[in-house]
Amino acid sequence: MPRRASGPAIAAFLHVLGILVAFGLVLAAGPAGAVAVRVVDAATGRGIADATVVLGGSVLAIDGMGRVDLGDRPGRLFVRAPGYRAGVFAVGQLPPGEALPLTPFRPRALYLSSYGVGSATLRGAVLALIRDAGLNAVVVDIKGDRGLVPYPSAIALAGAIGARTMTTIPDLAGLVAMLHARGLYAIARIVVFRDLPLASGRPDLAVRQADGAPFRDRQGMAWADPFQPAVRAYNIDIAIEAARAGFDEIQFDYVRFPDGPERLRFLAPATQASRLAAISGFLAEARGRLLPYNVYLAADIFGYVCWNLDDTGIGQRLAELAPQVDYLSPMLYPSGFLFGIPGYHDPVGHPYDIVYRSLDMARRRLGISPLRFRPWLQAFRDYAFDRRVFGPAEIAAQIRAATDFGSDGWMLWNPRNVYDAAALGHAP
Repeated sequence: MPRRASGPAIAAFLHVLGILVAFGLVLAAGPAGAVAVRVVDAATGRGIADATVVLGGSVLAIDGMGRVDLGDRPGRLFVRAPGYRAGVFAVGQLPPGEALPLTPFRPRALYLSSYGVGSATLRGAVLALIRDAGLNAVVVDIKGDRGLVPYPSAIALAGAIGARTMTTIPDLAGLVAMLHARGLYAIARIVVFRDLPLASGRPDLAVRQADGAPFRDRQGMAWADPFQPAVRAYNIDIAIEAARAGFDEIQFDYVRFPDGPERLRFLAPATQASRLAAISGFLAEARGRLLPYNVYLAADIFGYVCWNLDDTGIGQRLAELAPQVDYLSPMLYPSGFLFGIPGYHDPVGHPYDIVYRSLDMARRRLGISPLRFRPWLQAFRDYAFDRRVFGPAEIAAQIRAATDFGSDGWMLWNPRNVYDAAALGHAP
């Protein structure tokens, strides 16, 4: 008869098995031909538990050690995680137990508007400053604040509503290739629901006042209705064109309801619950349709959303937004905090505290990694308090706050696309 294993031998075997499992060396049983792999930090070899892994348009489950069962399906494996460069791997070339390394990366970005990217002078100055200051990313408008689409889009609606009245990016893929050749991370900014051409060209999709007249905000801009499926599809179609062109990240701005009069007319009643569902639903829809492109997704949010427990009247609340995007990008301009924050009633006098405390409040409310946040920082003159210039000291304080917090980098906003080289000379 076979000899039965002794108690100590069984204990030793189980101990070794536990070690192997802990290091991801023992793979879960699966069907014949199935492969299990592990997503890891390229610098440390540690598993990345919050990675998004996509195969054949489907998101695969990942465990706390970064392990993923690929099954036996062929195709390209798309992998991304906050704080890392995205990776693409050929499934057929992955042996069982293979480590899929992602390279740590934190964007430090300057912004270029639709007009700025088309100006050789402005674009050249920004790219030179990025090079000289050791930055590594750029945010480019591909649907800007006035709703114009500045590249040759194939979307019929863009032409029909007059959104294609200017071309400052004649070759979208060529622009991305040029940025990548410089080693830059390319972010496509899309202004979503604040859209004058769409609201004017398709009045049936516009937000209206209670009396039925077209709604205009304080800057005279019209808004498209976030409840309208056609509005949502139009913006996601633009995002897909950006992803196909090779952008690393899609960033949705004005992804919210207008902060206008209470009684505006929409396709559906605008309650807090319906506003939250509309905005998070749009982001979820965008996330699903962008899965085949291995692109990161970000949402710009009001700075006060970090603090407010309601939806701030615009459909933005942390708990509903965070699950739908890779990055939350709060606009932490001290000038935008008109009522201050607890303990700080002079926001422009405390740029470090505004940025750090707002990020920390949001992180503690959500219980997520600091790498899920990348803030917009103020690089323009104050407009709300004492009209001070935000120069090297103020900009450096904001950058230091984001760095101390541990965010996934930062982005500087100046609508004129003019930045102070002295403020970036020692940027971390």
